[in-house]
Amino acid sequence: MIRRRTALSVSAVALLAGAPALTACGSTAHPGAAAVVGKERITVTQLQSQVSDVRDAQRSSPQAQQLIAGSSRLGQDTLIRLIQYRIVERAGEDNGIDVTRRELQEQRTAVERANGGADAVRTRFLGLGIAPDQIDQALTMDITRAKLDAKFGTVRTNDILMRTSDKLHVDVNPRYGVWDPKRGTAQPVLEPWLRQAVQPVPDGPA
Repeated sequence: MIRRRTALSVSAVALLAGAPALTACGSTAHPGAAAVVGKERITVTQLQSQVSDVRDAQRSSPQAQQLIAGSSRLGQDTLIRLIQYRIVERAGEDNGIDVTRRELQEQRTAVERANGGADAVRTRFLGLGIAPDQIDQALTMDITRAKLDAKFGTVRTNDILMRTSDKLHVDVNPRYGVWDPKRGTAQPVLEPWLRQAVQPVPDGPA
């Protein structure tokens, strides 16, 4: 049984900056791919489609100007998130972790209750560069990471994620940066492994 995190934590998709720059070059052996994770290609077309979905949703929001200004590196951030999803998913599969539809629905309901309702949550996710139809995937990865933490502890889970990244031989198109399995990121986004995006909402008065 894992402890439910009812805030908009989205630990698997945090977009926090501040790490040292990376200088190595990626591979160009996969034309048309933004990245290759294991045997799976994330094509430039797929990436651009997700970015377009986010931008369309942001433009239709009353907070459009703020949301767009806050996600100026949306292409790079989105690609890193897609890579992280695949790594977290594979780590879960390799370690007997799965997420049921019921668990996902309960998590989404809890997140919405703790963060001002469905509309407010959609806006918060848009601020992270995640379109409404991508929210369930983000929450699924968050639950998977929480289950890994509960089973192994944070330190060991981080090691599992790094080893999973190595095993999948993540290869990023140099246009988007260079993958660093130790940090779970690529230049120029520079966020370390799966840090929490929003602090949990307290359960009650202190």
